[in-house]
Amino acid sequence: MAESESETRRKSQQPLIPGLPNDIAELCLLRLPYPYHALFRSVSSSWNKTITNPRFLFSKQSLSLSSPYLFVFAFNKSTSKIRWQALNLESGRWFILPPMPNSFTNISSSPHALSCVSIPRQGKLFVLGGGESSRSAVVYTALTNSWSFLPSMMSPRTYFVAGNLNGKIIAVGGSLERNGEAMRDVESYDPESDTWIARKELPMVLAKYDSAVIGKEMFVTEGWAWPFMFPPMGHVYDSEEDTWREMSGGMKEGWTGGSVVIRERLFVISEHGDFPMKVYSGGDDTWRYVSGEKLPGKVMRRPFAVAGVDDRVFVVAEGMNVAEGRVSEGGNGEFSVEWRMVSFSQTCTHFSPASCHVLYV
Repeated sequence: MAESESETRRKSQQPLIPGLPNDIAELCLLRLPYPYHALFRSVSSSWNKTITNPRFLFSKQSLSLSSPYLFVFAFNKSTSKIRWQALNLESGRWFILPPMPNSFTNISSSPHALSCVSIPRQGKLFVLGGGESSRSAVVYTALTNSWSFLPSMMSPRTYFVAGNLNGKIIAVGGSLERNGEAMRDVESYDPESDTWIARKELPMVLAKYDSAVIGKEMFVTEGWAWPFMFPPMGHVYDSEEDTWREMSGGMKEGWTGGSVVIRERLFVISEHGDFPMKVYSGGDDTWRYVSGEKLPGKVMRRPFAVAGVDDRVFVVAEGMNVAEGRVSEGGNGEFSVEWRMVSFSQTCTHFSPASCHVLYV
C-alpha cells in the first residue's frame, strides 16, 4: 500500500531526539522548564517547530504539565526603570522577561498609566496604552517568551482599567494622554478576529482604582483612594447585554484594597490597618472579614499587587517580596486564610509592583 503524504513527510523530517520515536521525544520536550524554551528552540529546526506550535501548550495543559508562574510588572521609583519578571512558584526563582517593545520602554508619567491583563490558560499577557502612543497594545506569549504588537486601540487612553471577559480583552475609561481629559469610552479586543470594537460607554467618569471580573460581569470601582472627601463610585458591566449599571452601595463602600476573585467570590486585601482580607457577600451586600492569619505586615509593605489562582492568593509588595495565602471555606460558608512567604527578594529591593498575574506555562 502506498504511503500517505503525511507519513512520507513525517519520515523525511529530522527526528526530535535521535533514537527515540517522535511521540516519546515530544513527551520529553513537554517537560523542559520555562523560561528556557528560547534556548531549547535553538537546538534544531524540529525542536523549534514543536515548541512554538500552539498544540505544544495544549498538550502540556491536558497532561497537567503546565505550572503556574507569577508575572509581575515592576518599576523603580528612583530610576523610572520598568520590567516584567516571572517567579517560579515551586523553586522561588525569579526570571527577567525580554523588554517590551520600544513604545513601552520609556513611561513618561507612571507605570500605572498602562493597563495589564492576562489570559492565564493561554499563557498570554496584554499591555495596553500609556506608551509613546497611548493607543498601543502588545501581547507577551509565554510559549515563545516574546512580545508582539496587536492592532492599536480605537481610543488613546491612560490611567484606565482592563479585564479579561470570556477571552476578550476590555478597556474601560481612563484619560486622554495629551491633556488628561477624562473619558468614558469602552472597547474590547477579540484575539480570534484580531480586532477592536466599541462597547457601551461608561455612564459617568471614574478615576482608576481597581476592577474585577466575575463570570460575564466586570466590576469597576473608583475606590476610596481619591478623592477622599467624596464617597466612592462604581459601575458593573454586563458583557452579554453590553450594558452598565451602578454598583451596589455596600460593594463600593467596602472595596478598600486590591481585589482577587477566588471561587467566583470577590476578595480584597485592605490597604488600611494590618491589611485584613475581606470577602464580599452579594446576598446582603456586605463585606466580611476572612478569619485566620493576617498578611505578614513586617515584610509586606505597600504598594501591593494581587493575583489569584484556584484557592491561592498572591500578594506582591514593595521590594518584590511575595506572600501566598491559602483560602479555605468552612461548612458554615465562612472563609479563612493561611499565609506563607514565597519569596524574599535580594536583588529587587528597589522595585515595586504595578501589576501581577498568574499564567500557566
